[in-house]
This record gives sequence, C-alpha cells and structure tokens, in this order.
Amino acid sequence: MKNKLRVAAYARVSTEKDDQANSLASQKNYFADYIGRQSDMELSNVYFDEGISGTQTKKRSGFNQMIQDALNGNFNLILTKEVSRFARNTVDTLFYTRELKKAGVGVVFTIDHIDTRQSDGELRLTIMASLAQEESRKTSERVKWGQQRRMEQGVVFGRDLLGYRVKNGMLSINPEEVPVVKAIFHKYTNEGKGVHVIARELIEEGHRPKRISLWSDTVILRILQNEKYVGDLCQKKTFTPDYLTHKKKYNRGEEEKIYIKDHHEAIIDRDLWNRTQAERKRRSLSAAQKSRHSNRYWCSGKICCGECGSRFVSRTKKLKKGTYKAWRCYRAANHGILKKDADGKEIGCNNNSINEKALLACMKYCVNLVCQNRKQLREEILSSIQAVCGGSATEIGGDKIRKKMEAIEEKKRKSFDAMLEGLLTKEDLKKQTEWYDSELSRLQTLLEENEQYNRQYSKKDEIAELEKMLDEILSFREDNEMLYREILEKIVVCRDAERGDKRLVVWFKSLPAGICLRIKSAGMGEEYHTEILEWGFVS
Repeated sequence: MKNKLRVAAYARVSTEKDDQANSLASQKNYFADYIGRQSDMELSNVYFDEGISGTQTKKRSGFNQMIQDALNGNFNLILTKEVSRFARNTVDTLFYTRELKKAGVGVVFTIDHIDTRQSDGELRLTIMASLAQEESRKTSERVKWGQQRRMEQGVVFGRDLLGYRVKNGMLSINPEEVPVVKAIFHKYTNEGKGVHVIARELIEEGHRPKRISLWSDTVILRILQNEKYVGDLCQKKTFTPDYLTHKKKYNRGEEEKIYIKDHHEAIIDRDLWNRTQAERKRRSLSAAQKSRHSNRYWCSGKICCGECGSRFVSRTKKLKKGTYKAWRCYRAANHGILKKDADGKEIGCNNNSINEKALLACMKYCVNLVCQNRKQLREEILSSIQAVCGGSATEIGGDKIRKKMEAIEEKKRKSFDAMLEGLLTKEDLKKQTEWYDSELSRLQTLLEENEQYNRQYSKKDEIAELEKMLDEILSFREDNEMLYREILEKIVVCRDAERGDKRLVVWFKSLPAGICLRIKSAGMGEEYHTEILEWGFVS
C-alpha cells in the first residue's frame, strides 16, 4: 500500500465576529473535508494565527512554527486556502515557498488552484502574491483615509491618559486624577521645580502614574507638553510609512498633523498652559547652552560663586605674550559690581575673577593633601593590577580555545559511538564529522594567532605599560586636567575684602569634607605664581 502524504494546514483567522466564513472552526472543517476526499493524504496538524496582518511574518507564531516543523521533516505538504491567507507580501511568499521546496515540502493553495510542486506553480504564485500585496496596499490607504476623515471630525484615536478617559472616540475627564495633573503644572511653572524633583515628590506622596509603575522625568515632560490638558487635540503625531512592516515613526513634518482647538473640556487653563510652554522653551535653551559648554574645560560648571551662588564662566584674553585665561562670576561678568536696577532688583556681583593657573595650583595642592602617602598608594594599586593580570588576557584566551577543542574532540568520539550503536546513520555521522573538523580547523587558526601574539607581547610588557600609566596619574602635574575633571565635585570661590586675598573650598567626589584654602596670587605670564597661605578641612 502506497504511503500517504503527511499534510499540514494553515489558517490565518480574522478577529471580526461576523467573519464566520473564515473562522477557525470553519477552516478546520474545510481542510478536514478536503483531505477526506483525497485517498493519498492524512492530516498531520492545523496551524493558525489570529488577528495578525498577513503583510509580515515576524509576529505570526503559528506560521513560523509550521515553517520550522516543515523544515524538520514533520510533513510533506502544506494546504492553505488562498495566497492572501499565506502572506500578502510577495517577497515573503516567494521566499518561504522556495525554502520549503528545497526541503521537499510543497504548498497547495486550494481556492487559487496553485501547487508549488508543479512546473508553472511559481509563475502563477508570483502573479497571485503580487495581486494580494496590491490589495493590501489599497486596503491600507482606505483605512488611513477613513481614519483621517474621522480625526478631522474630532474622533479621538488613542487610549486613556492621566486625567482623561477615552471611550467611543470621545475624551471625558477622570475627576480622581485631575488634582495630580494640576499639581504637576503648578509645581513646574509656578514653583519653578524641575521634572526630576516633581517625579520624586509624586512618588513620596503616593500617587501612581498611568500604565507604568513609577514616575520619571520623561513621564512628567510628556504631561507638560500634552495639548489635551488645555482642551486641544493634536492627532497624527505618529504615522506608518510602510504598510508592509507596520512600523510607526514620529511625525516630524512628513505628514500634516490634525489640530483642533477647544476640542474638549480642559483641565489646565490657557494662561497656565502658555506660561508652561514658555518655561519649557526657556529651560530647554538653557540646558542646550549648558550642555554645549559643560564639558569644554576640566572645571566647566563646577566653580560656584560664594557671594551670589552663580556659576563661574570662562574668560580668555589674547596678550602679546601668550593667553590670559580666568574664570569670573556670571552675574559679575554680565552686570558688573553689585547694584540695583530701575526696578530695585539687585544685579551684578562684587566677587573677583580667578586665574586658571591659580585653580590648577590649588587642585594640585589639594590632591597632594588627600594622597600624602603616594608610595603606599602606588604599591597597593600595582598589587591589584598584578592580581588581575595573573595571566595575560591572551593566555587566558588560549586556554579557552584549547578547552573548546577538547570538547569538540570528545563530541566527535561520541558521534562514532552513537553510529556503532545504531543511534546515528553513516550519512549523519559524515555531516557531523565535517562540521566538527571545520570548527577544529577554525579554532586551531585562532590558537596559532593567539600564541603568536603571546610571543610578541608578554605579560611583563603589559604590566610595565600599566605601571607607566599609573605613574603619570600619580605625578599630579599642574596640568593633569583629565584627573581633575574626574575627581572634582565643585569649587566655591569667595573674596576676602579685608585681607585682599581669596578663599576657595574644594570638594572632591565621594569625600565627606571639603578643603578650604586661603590663597594669594601675584605676577604675570610665566612669572605668575600662587601662594597657599593656610588651609583646613570643612564639613
């Protein structure tokens, strides 16, 4: 008796309740009847996906499982009703049918009368797949057109958000969440708090955000810029450029957005909304400027004025003999000495500028104070380096390669045993042995390259290089700006009007106390020098 073909069936099921003709039960009965009429077929399995677009296969778990089982030889033939049920992407349709054909598995599209096992199957399939893809494109355009008309009519597309419910395309206020929304806008605009502080306070007050577990800076910013809270509606903030992939992108002018003013009941009044957006813009520009200059120099953004609390900014002058570089209080640089403007508000600052060389001299002095026993520190760090480098990285890599090679040799021996015991055919053994040999050859090449590297670069050379770098760091030169940038928390600069000198408080990261210095500087150019008059620790 002739062996029957093992047949699998594939159905892509619509989620529409009234689509009874294509329901899962209906399609199962269809395939059972179809196979029952064929004397040379027996049903192996029915695979299906529910409510997933046919234009992409990545998310279709049933489809992907079927392809994998087919390639594993679980059945000889796949039945599906139409090309559009299999895939609406021409490329995917041809790719998978060709892969299946290589594995000896045919695909029959029963309604379209296409059998990939036949000589003209691929030609007819290409035509039908192209038609299915074109139909999908037209459907996508119709859906987008319909959505745009409904958006223009004020129908809301989206889900609930803090302060509002969305039901049947309409927004309605959620009274329980309104106080939280108002508090966020009030804290930001009227109290001048940052988004990080607002998020922390909401967590401490026990409020919960929508759909996520904790408040964050990003969540607060999204609320502050969401026009729905002032009663307006902006839609098409995202769009889908490719109907095949269905991936969304932020709409940055590629398509026209739909904006409706006074669309629904507002939570925030128009005046507070406008002031909030102006404040967001101001802080955004300020943050951009700070970001541009914050990493330009080793102490950028880290020098504070002890008189008014402003940041110090860099000031550079071109001289006949080189360049004069100093730091000055921002208020003093912009408004001069302390005075009152026409409105009676205090502007300016009486603090003096400080030379860059004086700052570097103070940093060197403070670092030396913290690391007085430099020799012991050097020995401890070198000891740690030698412990870590007990074997060089390349030597360790060589050990790993040898272990992998030994493991493959063991697997190779076990394969021969499995063949002798009848668990593995000679053909399978041949394939396995070829793979093992190619892998061993690759690893042998790696091992030879590794050993060649070891001959050129010894462990001793690596440690010597690290030791040289450590000595450079511990030299504490006045121009060791890389080190200073990493360890400095802030410097507070004050003037001493009576003595005519300056006081600086230097704070290092992770140290509980600051170092207070009283300094006096004199000279110009190469002869400029700074004298440390006295110092002490402050908490």
